[in-house]
Amino acid sequence: MNNQPDPNDWTGTPQERMPAPRREREPVPWKPAPAGYPAYGADYDAPEEGNFVHDLWRYFWILFRHRWVVLGITVFFLCAGLLITFLSTPIYRASVTLQIDREPARILNMEQVQADIGSERLFYATQYEILKSRSLAEQVVSNFSVADLEQFTGQNVISPWARIWRTLTGANAPEDEEVDVARLQSAAVGQVMRRLTVQPVATSRVVRLSYDYPDAGWAQRVANSVANTYVSLTLDRRFEASSYARDFLEERLKELKLKLEDSEAELVAYAQREGIVNVDERKSLVSSELETLSGQLGDASRARLTAEQLLRQAEATDGLALPQILADESIAKMRERRAELSAEYQDKLSFFKPDYPEMLKLQAQITETDRQIKEAVDIVRLSLRADYEALTAQEQSLQQELESLKTEVLDLEGRGIQYRILQREVDTNRELYDGLLQRYKEVGVAGAVGTNNVSIVDQAARPRAPFKPSLSKNLALAFAFGLFCGGLAAFGIEFLDDTFKVPEEIESNLGLPVLGIIPLSADAGSLKTALADPRSSLSEAYRSLRTALQFSTADGAPRTVLVTSSRPGEGKSTTSLAVARNFAQLGQKVLLIDADLRNPSLHKVLSCAASAGLSNYLTGNAMPSGVFQNTDDEGLTFMACGPLPPNPAELLAGPKMASLLSVASEKFDIVVIDGPPVMGIADAPLLASVTEGTLLVVEAGQTRRGVTQGALKRLHFARAQVVGALLSKFNARSVGHTYGYGYGYGYGYGYGDTEYYGYGTQSTPKLEDESVERLEKA
Repeated sequence: MNNQPDPNDWTGTPQERMPAPRREREPVPWKPAPAGYPAYGADYDAPEEGNFVHDLWRYFWILFRHRWVVLGITVFFLCAGLLITFLSTPIYRASVTLQIDREPARILNMEQVQADIGSERLFYATQYEILKSRSLAEQVVSNFSVADLEQFTGQNVISPWARIWRTLTGANAPEDEEVDVARLQSAAVGQVMRRLTVQPVATSRVVRLSYDYPDAGWAQRVANSVANTYVSLTLDRRFEASSYARDFLEERLKELKLKLEDSEAELVAYAQREGIVNVDERKSLVSSELETLSGQLGDASRARLTAEQLLRQAEATDGLALPQILADESIAKMRERRAELSAEYQDKLSFFKPDYPEMLKLQAQITETDRQIKEAVDIVRLSLRADYEALTAQEQSLQQELESLKTEVLDLEGRGIQYRILQREVDTNRELYDGLLQRYKEVGVAGAVGTNNVSIVDQAARPRAPFKPSLSKNLALAFAFGLFCGGLAAFGIEFLDDTFKVPEEIESNLGLPVLGIIPLSADAGSLKTALADPRSSLSEAYRSLRTALQFSTADGAPRTVLVTSSRPGEGKSTTSLAVARNFAQLGQKVLLIDADLRNPSLHKVLSCAASAGLSNYLTGNAMPSGVFQNTDDEGLTFMACGPLPPNPAELLAGPKMASLLSVASEKFDIVVIDGPPVMGIADAPLLASVTEGTLLVVEAGQTRRGVTQGALKRLHFARAQVVGALLSKFNARSVGHTYGYGYGYGYGYGYGDTEYYGYGTQSTPKLEDESVERLEKA
């Protein structure tokens, strides 16, 4: 630092003082944002973890920020509810308790035909509609006199003078008076139907019948009258139903009796004509015989097949292997005798010749034995054939008998079909006749008893207090509706508010990194005090901004920095002074230039003279060294605005401004320029085009997004190097604790204390600045 050139040495030729080429500084390439933070230029989304809690806190702080709007709307609705309650006519409610049971008697016994699912629900729904019907209301009103109708409806049929005149003269009522009475009755019926309420008691057969009316006595009278009329009407309907049922059943019994007699006569005539005594018994006997004969035929068929098999075997062979041959003892003895003769013949054949007499005798005995065996086998064959023929004849006989029984069964079936049809018709008519006769007797007994399924449990008592309006209920509804409308208004205001309130909105809408967040101060006095206190949250915020500027480009902090904003009053002058002081506190030589040639203010804060400054240099009336002023801060040199010129834009657009910055960047470590607002004038874009970096100050909750976007667009058109944005006058409480912004850097200044540093109504927790953390991670 000691080798830096003297800032007061502005000697040299004009060529040597010509502005050096502008040194383009490439911005630091922004790496992907850490987990939980949005990428610059992308829409902001809260971290997935705890997103629901995050949204709840956000909604809560929206309501808290607009609490006076919510409170005002709620108070308005409460006042309106209170006013409506006191201006409304009091309504009294009288209630009667009824018990309605199911109908005890039925005309037809339909339970055996259908289960009637849901019949109970339909029954009670019907009764509720009857209670609210016009016919019931008309019967109630028919018991009112003319005076009652006038009092009940609040209308008069005739005037008092007409009553006096009729009393004195004895005149009859005109026809139009009857018309007026009918009109009053119609109005009374409408009031009874409109004010009547039917409330079923859950899981019971009890119904609460209520009537609302401004007069307590009339409410009681009408409620009891409706209940009594309904009970009487139900009883009358039961008697009418019983009478109708008796007449109906009596007619049906006559018809069924005639029908039953006709069907029985037709059945007897058919049986006599067909000669049927008892179809079912005859059919059962024939069926039994048919079953027995079928079994015998089966046995005969099997026996015939066995005999046929044996016969074929006997005819195909010599028959000696037949079971009958093997079982015959005489044949067995003859076969043994032949075997002995054959053995003897073979034994003697070795000694004698075949023509020897003894050998011839043996041969004759063998031949005789064979003849006897053959005759015995033939007899067995004849026996087998005879058995076969006998079984075949038996099978054919049984088959013919079976066919005869089948014909008889079919004949019985044919004649029995019509017989059974006639029998079923007789049975059906007899069952219907017996059932209706039994029901006819039951209806007669039930009608004579005179019971009713509707009863009054509790009569209506005279109400002592109004049922409505209810002050507590109306106030509760007004309070709830007021909170709801107030919440809608708060969220509507928040939705229509297009200002920047949190850093994420700047990053997502402008695509700029937020280099710093400056907390809100109550007034200028507290601001000056906070800037003077190095441990204050405001000072820490500007030190964080200084650190962020040092990381804003690849070469470190820009040598020339323009601090501007989209409109006046956003804190750019305070930011310029604070940035300059913070860099000077690092031991650097800093030049602070008040380049707002239309509304300068830094000379007042620094208590410096404004008689000579930048405007004098730009017009050629002074050298820079002649207008530089030393300040109370070591290393900080100030260049005031000077006299206000009539043409600031022309002066800033000339070569002297670029020359000043080029030479000043070599004489000083950093040059901070307090520029004018961007919108409305051309001064800020001109200054931004000749500086290495531009810092855009955005006031939280005040600067509209469209204005800031327009200012940024103008800076881009001027090819300005916008290094980032600064969110000033940030109120952490107004946006909610979920964002976690605030400054209370207790670490290093009494670590572990519970003290919080704040200004005005701002209370800031001891949290590290997020913008610095993001830059260090990048």
